[in-house]
Amino acid sequence: MTHPALLVLEDGTTLRGTAFGADGETFGEMVFNTAMTGYQETLTDPSYCRQIVAMTAPHIGNTGVNEEDPESRQAWVSGYVVREPARLASSWRATRDLDAYLRAEGVTGIAVRGTRLLTRRVRERGAMRAAISTVETSPDKLLDRVLASPEMTGADLARVVSTPERYTVRPQGQARYRVVAVDLGIKASTPRNLADRGCEVLVLPATSSATDILAASPDGVFFSNGPGDPAAAGYAVDAMRGVLGAGVPVFGICLGSQILALALGLGTYKLRYGHRGVNQPVLDLATGRVYITSHNHGFAAALPGEGQGLEPNHPEEPHVSAETLGPATWAHVPTQARQPFETPFGPAAVSHVNLNDGVVEGLRLLERPVFSVQYHPEAAPGPHDAADHFDHFCTLLESAR
Repeated sequence: MTHPALLVLEDGTTLRGTAFGADGETFGEMVFNTAMTGYQETLTDPSYCRQIVAMTAPHIGNTGVNEEDPESRQAWVSGYVVREPARLASSWRATRDLDAYLRAEGVTGIAVRGTRLLTRRVRERGAMRAAISTVETSPDKLLDRVLASPEMTGADLARVVSTPERYTVRPQGQARYRVVAVDLGIKASTPRNLADRGCEVLVLPATSSATDILAASPDGVFFSNGPGDPAAAGYAVDAMRGVLGAGVPVFGICLGSQILALALGLGTYKLRYGHRGVNQPVLDLATGRVYITSHNHGFAAALPGEGQGLEPNHPEEPHVSAETLGPATWAHVPTQARQPFETPFGPAAVSHVNLNDGVVEGLRLLERPVFSVQYHPEAAPGPHDAADHFDHFCTLLESAR
């Protein structure tokens, strides 16, 4: 039997709906995800730690939940908002329905007709604190607790979601390369992608130092995705600097890309409502190729010369830097993104830019085997446009021998 639930945002927006998942009360940052599939991967992505996720697709739960698709050991979202839960799980792989899974994982959710209104509100006013409750009936009382809850800015969450113990993911057959992966909130599909390419992957906790990392004598080092404010993860920045100084190949994604930015002397800032979904167009500035990519990040690297903490304003002016690209495409490439910049580790460049808003989506060192992307090349359940980044990393590993 269904019963009422309440959703309150920190600006006072209140939506009433039906309880979905576990009973109780939960707090977090309200964000939305534009993917039409992959809800199980979303729920178990550590990058969603301390966030309440609203799905913009109208029907969620159609294929149920299985035991093969989780990206980590548990569900990490603080809360879950859907428009209409599927009444029937229809897949031969399903072992239970989504509602039962959320209850087992202790995730409080709400089914509410106003997901479109909610998404528009977050787009207009930015990601904000929120709460879902199946026990509180007063919006004013719930709002008071929302306003007392912690903000995402300044939150050090990588150490919360990281593995407490090191472990190894091995390839089938003989290992070609040894990679150390720093777990800032790693997804299970990432070591699998590396292992599929012949890498033996030693996964270390988020707080591992450069000494810990280099003691494993890796052919290369990977810094993973993860939640929270990159500026609060100084331990990871220090580790990155130590690894860069050692000269080994480095590949970072998502939070790992932001950590690289900080290590290179760039700033980071909080996006208004973030990039979350499986349909973000990203331009490779070197080749002109546009990738359709999977994203989950609320912070980004600042362009060279921009300060830390505030979202920059990227003017949409036409550029003519590449004859193969039309002016409509280059209108989203800020001028600073097209110029190399100096770092303590040699010259660097912005490698990728988001075509929706001009946000930095990748970095590379010009004289060292180091690169990063802000999006998710492992992209379970998709898209897989950017899977070749793993191949590029392996090419760097081979060349560094």
